[in-house]
Amino acid sequence: MAAESCHPRGLSWLARSCIPVDPARHIAVPVPISAASTSSNPASDSEESPISALPDELLLECLARVPRASLPPLPVVCRRFAALIASHGFLHLRRAHGRIRPCLLAVSVSSAHGAAVTFARALLQLGASSRPELEVAALPLPPPLLHCAGSSAFAHARAVALGREVFLIGRGATLRVDALTGAARACAPTLFPRKKFAAAAVGGRIYVAGGTALTAAVEEYDPAADAWRVVAEAPRRRYGCAGAAAGGVFYVAGGVAVSGHPGGDGSPRALEAHACAGSVDALHVASGAWAWSARPRAVPGGGCVVGAHAVGLSFWRCGGGGGASRGGGGGGGGGACGWVALEAPPVPRGSVGLGMAVRVAMAGVGAGRVVAVVNVAAVRGHNAAGVGVALEGMVLVYDIGGGKWSRAPYLPPGFRRAACAAVEC
Repeated sequence: MAAESCHPRGLSWLARSCIPVDPARHIAVPVPISAASTSSNPASDSEESPISALPDELLLECLARVPRASLPPLPVVCRRFAALIASHGFLHLRRAHGRIRPCLLAVSVSSAHGAAVTFARALLQLGASSRPELEVAALPLPPPLLHCAGSSAFAHARAVALGREVFLIGRGATLRVDALTGAARACAPTLFPRKKFAAAAVGGRIYVAGGTALTAAVEEYDPAADAWRVVAEAPRRRYGCAGAAAGGVFYVAGGVAVSGHPGGDGSPRALEAHACAGSVDALHVASGAWAWSARPRAVPGGGCVVGAHAVGLSFWRCGGGGGASRGGGGGGGGGACGWVALEAPPVPRGSVGLGMAVRVAMAGVGAGRVVAVVNVAAVRGHNAAGVGVALEGMVLVYDIGGGKWSRAPYLPPGFRRAACAAVEC
């Protein structure tokens, strides 16, 4: 547990090196001083340490200049450090000093042969001018969190970013991870267990839909209250769908539509499924109304197909409807909503073809880039003779303004099912 006061040893260099030489360059950030941050150690009332004597504004200026690799242990130094690092002023100062960049955060969960579940994160920094940099580190979890980290709870998790925090939503378990420090804690799980579902953030809250045959309910998560609630009923019960958000609209695309109802004992024998990969449902969050529910907006090329044998990989951009959706799959023409085919991605020749299964995770990073993580593997039981070598963790970056693709460093082995989200770090 964090101590009440800050010991000066090992930290005095921090204050000396962070005082601005030019007062005009000092960035003033008002920081509310709480009772916890001003409390002193009773054992040192007669001699206050230099670090404890610093005002919050100056201490925050010092902490904002600490290299990111040294940030994880700082919140446990003392409660005052933890409060300042968690404040909005800390992120504002790091942004002003050019110490944060748009990044892609990938969280991998693995468990082999009954071994303990391990979490790892890969941070891909996308600088404006420098070559993308990849950092991989373990994501340590406090022992109380391990009860919700079963081998299958996060097998097909979705990651959603709200500010500097990433919510890893799994089947009956949710983790909240600070992208800067790596600190994690358990949160309330979804009301209905879901797998391969749609998730996105709209207006500071998280929305999920699909991934279960039991209900068509759309759930909303309030991070301040740490609570989920049902806010709408989707037109279709989808499984294996993808989610996106733009302009206050939550999009649910692709997958398999499940109809019918479970049997009296809860078994799925009365259920039927059919592909609905060429459709998108859109929920206007403010009004709670669904657009295109009568005639789903078409996705070209049958994107977001579950369990299909890929014959190609293409990306499309929607120019209408107040937002963008994504699609992956074979060719095809544009739909009625203004779909436009993008330039072919730089995928190695022969890596995608008949008999291969393709998984694509996408996230908008910064104001003008989209990152796609592509994993390709042979379909089990299919004769994949002549098919190229499988790909794992290939990262493609699309420049929206320039209309060009580029490659970034591959994610390391073990991130094939990683959940991805865009953050500032």
